[in-house]
Amino acid sequence: MIERRPILDAVSHLVLIIGAIIVIFPLYVAFIASTQTAEQSAMSPLSLMPGTELVANYKTVLTQGASGQVSSPPVSRMLWISLVTALVIAIGKISISMLSAFAMVYFRFRGRNLFFWMIFVTLMLPVEVRITPTYQVVSDFGMLNTYAGLTVPLIASATATFLFRQFFLTVPDELAEAARIDGAGPLRFLKDVLWPLSRTNVIALFVIMFIYGWNQYLWPLMIATEQTMYPIGIGIKTLISGGDSAVEWNMVMATMILAMLPPGLVVVVMQKWFVKGLVDSEK
Repeated sequence: MIERRPILDAVSHLVLIIGAIIVIFPLYVAFIASTQTAEQSAMSPLSLMPGTELVANYKTVLTQGASGQVSSPPVSRMLWISLVTALVIAIGKISISMLSAFAMVYFRFRGRNLFFWMIFVTLMLPVEVRITPTYQVVSDFGMLNTYAGLTVPLIASATATFLFRQFFLTVPDELAEAARIDGAGPLRFLKDVLWPLSRTNVIALFVIMFIYGWNQYLWPLMIATEQTMYPIGIGIKTLISGGDSAVEWNMVMATMILAMLPPGLVVVVMQKWFVKGLVDSEK
């Protein structure tokens, strides 16, 4: 039985409240600025009371983009590009990694350990390290300013392959033998046995990979040379690249709030399975 100590409970709650305030306050300031006019949001100190331009500001950035000296595509377009990119990267990484890990664990072929270590070594070669030759290949294939160019080079994941392989190694061999006796083929075994067992791991990886894809900046900066293919990360940068005199901070903050909603929603909706997939002792 855990002994309850009122003083320690009070201190713990105080620390949690202070930490929550520290985390939430910048978000609150950004939201307040997004409800004000350009003049109000540029004032120092910034008023912490909501303005009257909430609907107008968000409607403007969603349908027209930021006005003023900095031109940008509508935020709805950039959100759509980021959403498609993040989903394709997350689903692609999980699918390819699960299939490759499944092949290396349950199929016997010459050099399978060599192939695994070749995949694992790529952890030391992220996109930032090999960005020049990767860009050359994408350019030669005519994939600039395309969804394929934004996603395909980022789909392979040594980390996810390693995690799936380690999990598959913990699955009892008796399950594979029973499936084989019942006449189930490899794909049937993967679909009916391994997939349900690894569902929490898949969800945890999906959350991580979705946020990874959503926050991409350097690679889209090179591939997307047209504003119509800008993801939200580059879109925000374009809004603040014209100097302080040209920045409409109310529009910037409205864009930033909208950019935080999809990944935040994914984390909130999948939080239970995400935590379970990371800490479940049986996994």
